[in-house]
Amino acid sequence: MVYYIAMPAKNVVKLYASRSVYHVYNRGNNKQKIFLESADYAAFLNLLKRHLSKVITSDKLGRQYKNWHGNIELLAFCLIPNHFHLLLYQKHNSVITQLMKSITVSYSGYFNAKYSRTGHVFQGVFRASLIEEEPYWQHISRYIHLNPRNWKSWEWSSLPYYLNKRRADWINPKRILETFEETNYLEFVSDYEDHKTMLDELKYITAN
Repeated sequence: MVYYIAMPAKNVVKLYASRSVYHVYNRGNNKQKIFLESADYAAFLNLLKRHLSKVITSDKLGRQYKNWHGNIELLAFCLIPNHFHLLLYQKHNSVITQLMKSITVSYSGYFNAKYSRTGHVFQGVFRASLIEEEPYWQHISRYIHLNPRNWKSWEWSSLPYYLNKRRADWINPKRILETFEETNYLEFVSDYEDHKTMLDELKYITAN
């Protein structure tokens, strides 16, 4: 089985296919942190909730925020201090670009205002990789959840939603979980962690 690991910089997709899964990611400009405290992580997730929840919300002037519930699904996510990962399934082409533009513009405005700064928050346009084969969806979700070192207790990932510890209508782990037969998801993620640790140790030994 081939595992998806590399994320080349060329993954700037201009045309997105309908009914397809994409791994979307970006990091802070100049590799700087984009989440400095818990409130920042929460603000980013609130933007996802705003645009993907069944309930349509409005701003202080009563203007409705754009909502793409039913047109795009968030399958998995993980927010790290200097970058983020999203696994998205879009039913109609171009929805990903609309969603990501709304989120990154809104979050950049929030971040710059909060920390009295100017300029780009993210490093250019977000990157995206098309995940064509269903078995790879599982491995991408695992890769995303393993990003933090303390991944089992990391608060800002979708892992709790996969383990039925949290539920929300703006994230749909079911599409990934349905691709498993009877595999325990936590065991699936942990197994790769052990395997990766072993490979890293072998590489370290053979490099000396």
